[in-house]
Amino acid sequence: MSTLFGQAANTGGGTGNTTGDISKDVALTSPPDDGISDVKFSPQSEHLAVASWDKKVRIYEINAQGGSEGKALFEHEQPVLSCCWSKDGTKVVGAGADRAARMMDLGSGNTTTAQQVAAHDAPIRCARFVDIPSQASQMLVTGSWDKTVKYWDLRQSTAVATVQCQERVYSIDVMNTLLVVATADRYIDIINLSEPAKFYKTMQSPLKWQTRVVTCFNDGSGFAVGSIEGRCAIQYVEEKDSRCVFMGNGLSKKRRRENLVNLPKPDDSANFSFKCHRSQASTNNTNVYSVNAISFHPQHGTFSTAGSDGTFHFWDKDAKHRLKGYPEVGGSISSTDFDRTGNIFAYAVSYDWSKGYSANTPNLPNKVMLHAVQPDECKPRPKAGGRK
Repeated sequence: MSTLFGQAANTGGGTGNTTGDISKDVALTSPPDDGISDVKFSPQSEHLAVASWDKKVRIYEINAQGGSEGKALFEHEQPVLSCCWSKDGTKVVGAGADRAARMMDLGSGNTTTAQQVAAHDAPIRCARFVDIPSQASQMLVTGSWDKTVKYWDLRQSTAVATVQCQERVYSIDVMNTLLVVATADRYIDIINLSEPAKFYKTMQSPLKWQTRVVTCFNDGSGFAVGSIEGRCAIQYVEEKDSRCVFMGNGLSKKRRRENLVNLPKPDDSANFSFKCHRSQASTNNTNVYSVNAISFHPQHGTFSTAGSDGTFHFWDKDAKHRLKGYPEVGGSISSTDFDRTGNIFAYAVSYDWSKGYSANTPNLPNKVMLHAVQPDECKPRPKAGGRK
């Protein structure tokens, strides 16, 4: 049967095989010349924005055969650390070490220049478009190492609101009215966008080491956290949502041992953490790698993790189950994203600075790979019971 990228469907032996295939993954044409910090698909079309340390944001068009073509590019004055799309897919924003966020309006036909739309006193680590219930149009939110989160009306030159955080902002994500801000010292600030200028809740990360990434669930009821210590945590915002009953998932005992993250107990909490992105170095030693990226499948609600070990995995949080694990791709994975249909999974193979400046050698790869998602890879496994 013909599938995405023109390949015959290959599920690797059906649902019993938990090792995925990357042999048919396609490389993006003309990738950045330096480290890749962020990749984001348009919510409206098959276009991919790529932010990089060569001070550029590039926009590519992806076709059904996995081919790609550069369509637009704009520059910053320093490395770009984040990029994002507006909801209507007409605007792309980059944010970075030049302490500025810059926006290109693709709807106007512009493909080479961007206007500055935000500024901070230190590098901007993250930027996202948000819908504020009291506002008629989308706004931009930026999180910076100056320990602030700022909201921007794109028609104005100054921030309309500023929220002071406890520490430098490392990661932010938004879904519906949920905005999650992760900072240094393991703080996680939760904001209800109905009241965007204050914290709804503040908590310490459930993980014991530095936070690398936070990503919201598709329904906005919670978020996933990844740390430098090869761990991921699933966290619901409200306590009532974290109460659940697991009744098993119909897997054999052998499959349970291989893939269940934490064997669930009756009335177990849906808040949990698990080890990932680790390898056994010897009998008594384990190599531990950073979890750099977490992405949720837009249709199924399952999610991916990717890390410094150069691997990515797909997981089912409700069943506490690993769906697929993939071979090492030849370098650290710095960023990932699913396209709007969930049929394409993009992952950036690029140095993630986890070993410092001295380890950033010229021979390290900088590429973006496109993985055609097969039906069995991200679909939740059938289970006798589930989250109540």
